[in-house]
Amino acid sequence: MNPATLQQLIDFSYIAAVAGFILALKWLNSPASAMRGVVIAEIASAVAVVATLFDPQVVQYKWILIVLIIGAGVGIPLGLVKMTAVPQRTALSHAFGALSAALIGIAEYYVGTPNLSKFEMAEIGLEVVIGSLTFTGSIIAAGKLQEILRQRPIVYKGQNIVSLSTLAAAVTMIIVLMFHPGYTHLFGAMVGVALLFGVLLVMPIGGADMPTVISLLNSYAGFSAALLGFVLNSKVLVVAGALDGASGFILSVIMCKAMNRSFTNVLFGAFGQMQVATAKGTEERTVRSASAEDAAGILGSANKVIIAPGYGMAVAQAQHKVRELYDALTKRGVDVKFAIHPVAGRMPGHMNVLLAEADIPYDKLVEMDDVNGDFPQTDVALIIGANDVTNPAAREDQSSPIYGMPILDVDKARTVMVIKRSMGAGFAGIDNPLYYMDKTLMLFGDAKNFVGAIVKELAGEH
Repeated sequence: MNPATLQQLIDFSYIAAVAGFILALKWLNSPASAMRGVVIAEIASAVAVVATLFDPQVVQYKWILIVLIIGAGVGIPLGLVKMTAVPQRTALSHAFGALSAALIGIAEYYVGTPNLSKFEMAEIGLEVVIGSLTFTGSIIAAGKLQEILRQRPIVYKGQNIVSLSTLAAAVTMIIVLMFHPGYTHLFGAMVGVALLFGVLLVMPIGGADMPTVISLLNSYAGFSAALLGFVLNSKVLVVAGALDGASGFILSVIMCKAMNRSFTNVLFGAFGQMQVATAKGTEERTVRSASAEDAAGILGSANKVIIAPGYGMAVAQAQHKVRELYDALTKRGVDVKFAIHPVAGRMPGHMNVLLAEADIPYDKLVEMDDVNGDFPQTDVALIIGANDVTNPAAREDQSSPIYGMPILDVDKARTVMVIKRSMGAGFAGIDNPLYYMDKTLMLFGDAKNFVGAIVKELAGEH
């Protein structure tokens, strides 16, 4: 095949890959078409990789093959993690993608220096800085999600000044390098400062903001890839990175809107610090608890039930038992829906993924804005491991850190039942007054075991 024809085929493959990426984003927007979106994204990625391997500039396949084997050796185990580990696995994926982009940018710098133009140096500098900070930030996020690192915000006096000064130092170094690209020692310092900034950026962010942080880091990784595309003169990498970056940024905006908060508040607000009540003016509050038998009796006699899942369901791997509960209640003629809050869990769409894995019908998963109007007509609101997204303090307590955040209006149901291990505060570190209401019954225990016990009671198994 002559070189001109080969290049045309490569260009056509890149166009097809880009079209596949766009379709994948479109189909991933709905649970019903999400699997189709994943498949087309995989095919598009494979097409782009194969087309690149046929590029005339690739003359040595040995190292490519070695790296592919190593990558597969790391990637396959990561893809086989439990569903509860998907958020931290996603963060690691962002970390690896950003690291690869940063390393390629670093290599391009050392190959091209000191003959880089101002524009080329700016491209490489921005790409390496964004990739580096995304790498360390994603590692910290994964550590928090895996509970290896402290999940509460790590705050100190003047933290925002330190963080922003670190970022400013990295940007200043880029500017200096634009005029003096031969300052290799300064380039190394810039990489180190960018890595440090990623740590400083994510450490003060609490676990309650992790869904937004995950989508934001995804955006950063995408933009880093797009900038790398400019550095390598790769059109498909520019487009794919821009799609990833833009979609991640839009998702981050949606997450912030769902919490009624701004980016600056998420990044610099240290949301998630434990709220400690003062001893003065407090009074002893009691809760009402119930057994699985009591819960089964109430649920079995209801006409309408709305289940609000949260991260506790994910931790307990209770989604399949929840499916059994759904089946048992549906057979009794009970109308069962699932209320999905946009930031329930530790990553965007976490609850949708878990419930889809358990084959809950898609039409039974109802978003917050659409389901909130149904709670006043609901006999039972069953909360499984959700805390912050059901906290009435967000509506009623102006002193609460989550005041103004849209929540699921579970407290408006006739009866509220909450499956929870203990009375401990949720991931945001805030007490939930819902648990002390007269209409609320606390069902203490592991979500999987407790739901399983309810299913047995409904089936008449004792």
